Amino acid sequence: MVSKFSAFWNKDGSTQPDAPRWANLRAEMRSAFPTYYSTGASDPFADMVHQAIRYLDRLKPPQSTSPTGTPGYLGNDPTGPHYGKVTEARLGENIASVEEVLEEAAELFRGMPNWNHPLVMPNVIPPANTAAIISAMMTQVFSPNIIEGEYAWDVEKTEMETSAILADLIGWPTDEAGGLFTFGGSGCYFYGIKYALTSCLGMNSRCNGIRTDAKVLVSQQGHYCKQNSTDWTGLGMENYIEIDTDDVTNAMDFDHLEEVVRVLHSSGTPIAAIVCTMGTTDAFAVDPIDKVRELVDELYPPEKHPEGVGRPLIYADAVIGWSWLMFKGYDFVENPLGFAPTVLADIKKNYEAISKVVHADAIGCDFHKTGWSTYNCSVVMVRSLHKFQELLSRPGSAYLQARTCYNPGLYTLEVSRSGSYSMAAWATLKYMGYEGFRSVLGGILEIQHYLRHEVIANELTTVCVNAPDSGFVTLFRVYKKGVNAQEQYEKELNDPAAKEELEANNELQKNIADMLWQWHRDGQLHEGGYAPYISYTSGFRPTDYDDEEIEPGFIYAVKAYPMNVNITPEVMDELIRLVLVARDAIEAGTVPEPKDDAGNCPLPYSDFSNIKPLECASDEDGAGGSTSDNLLSGIGRQSRKALKRLKKRRQDKKCDC
Repeated sequence: MVSKFSAFWNKDGSTQPDAPRWANLRAEMRSAFPTYYSTGASDPFADMVHQAIRYLDRLKPPQSTSPTGTPGYLGNDPTGPHYGKVTEARLGENIASVEEVLEEAAELFRGMPNWNHPLVMPNVIPPANTAAIISAMMTQVFSPNIIEGEYAWDVEKTEMETSAILADLIGWPTDEAGGLFTFGGSGCYFYGIKYALTSCLGMNSRCNGIRTDAKVLVSQQGHYCKQNSTDWTGLGMENYIEIDTDDVTNAMDFDHLEEVVRVLHSSGTPIAAIVCTMGTTDAFAVDPIDKVRELVDELYPPEKHPEGVGRPLIYADAVIGWSWLMFKGYDFVENPLGFAPTVLADIKKNYEAISKVVHADAIGCDFHKTGWSTYNCSVVMVRSLHKFQELLSRPGSAYLQARTCYNPGLYTLEVSRSGSYSMAAWATLKYMGYEGFRSVLGGILEIQHYLRHEVIANELTTVCVNAPDSGFVTLFRVYKKGVNAQEQYEKELNDPAAKEELEANNELQKNIADMLWQWHRDGQLHEGGYAPYISYTSGFRPTDYDDEEIEPGFIYAVKAYPMNVNITPEVMDELIRLVLVARDAIEAGTVPEPKDDAGNCPLPYSDFSNIKPLECASDEDGAGGSTSDNLLSGIGRQSRKALKRLKKRRQDKKCDC
């Protein structure tokens, strides 16, 4: 006997004429999902993907004989984003066609910066490589969930094999170390602080909560997610202590760190973590992690802390710097890839500095930054995966069974995790290998060397202010016509009498970057060229005034982050040419009125005027101090008290000599 429900359906899944509307719609919607069987040469799903990519492709500018002859945005309308009516969105009554949805989806990219374009270099945002893009997309078809092996099968291997490759690069035993892919560099940092708190305060802190004012020590140049992690873990933002940084190298001042650590140690105040930044966003400052390890081992010897309780954990925030590990084993004498001698010296300097992450207990690495992979693609590596598992494991769920040997959902924060992160990283490593990474990384420094030493240096009114840095970004200042940039910069840096000039020229740097941003958004040619999309920093370094009673100034700089493999010397020439065009327009008084429609957020999204961000109290050591300015530059500002302490220690050292 055939039931009434069964009578609705044919064997092929189609419906009978008398089937109810819900059944007809359900049958119709099957075409909007990938089939569970092979369709041979013609696959409707593959055709839809192909069509979607075509929709995106038509947003790209046409090919030009010059890499700078096209605008650096997608589509023909860079005036957005257009958020004004988002609160009016409502759910449609009927099913739409997939093709219509995909075409509408592609339109959302119109006006967006084209990260593949050589004129787009505002920050450490590289284009993703094809292997990463397509491999990540493949996971969206079958949804492997790396919560456990059962739900991801061999896709789970991508996390495990990537972790082994990274552990080998770091110098950790690959049969002891492990990694977990998570939601960006902040997620890595969050894992590191949680791991540190449990390790230092013991397992009971997980049951009863954080009831001890353990401290997290991090440099002033450290990423602002130090606030996120101390806040969201429940430790509290009053419990991170900012360590002074050198006003030239921007790296953590080890003398100040040692001073703080010894004071806390003698008072019995627990230090949960010492965060070493291994490559800051703009200055590429690398903290002395090897010295930090020596200090921790001296004051907190492992034999006296066999379970780690009471012992600081060292977390390396290497989300930008990690990829220099790819030069492990490179023959710097023979130099088989043929890098220029000055560039080779910087590469070697970077590798040797970053290779010291071997001293860390946990490390954060971003593939979507210096791995040329898709967003998000971040992995937190731990020196002892077994210890991490022991400290953070939880009881399993009644509806999930640990059927395979690898079940990270028992100790991860997210539980469900997309396989796209690890798949993209794994595919990138497989595709690029040592030589691919080395060529791209070294190529950035080659391009940068050209920009700094052949373009900026040959223009009287421009000066590179981070020439000693060997990172990914070039920071430079631009002055009015006829001004000797090098002489003026030295004056502003060292002479407090030139502070007003410093501030005026700081404003000029901001105005230049803002004008280029406006030109980028207007979509017009400006003196024969499309505007580059670059940015500026408002806190590269403090001034170096001898008189410690005078409030220091801060050096602003225009910045170019050439992370793109499409960038050529011609692009660098055009960059500086248009920077000077913008400078001239500002001098001529033709600065456009700032556009206030960028986003045009309706309520509730624009109602930030009545919201005051929490600012914790600050003590003399900088614990929990307000760092709102850090959110803008990604570099940080040094407090007046911190600068005084740093200069006093230097003076004391000079006296001792």
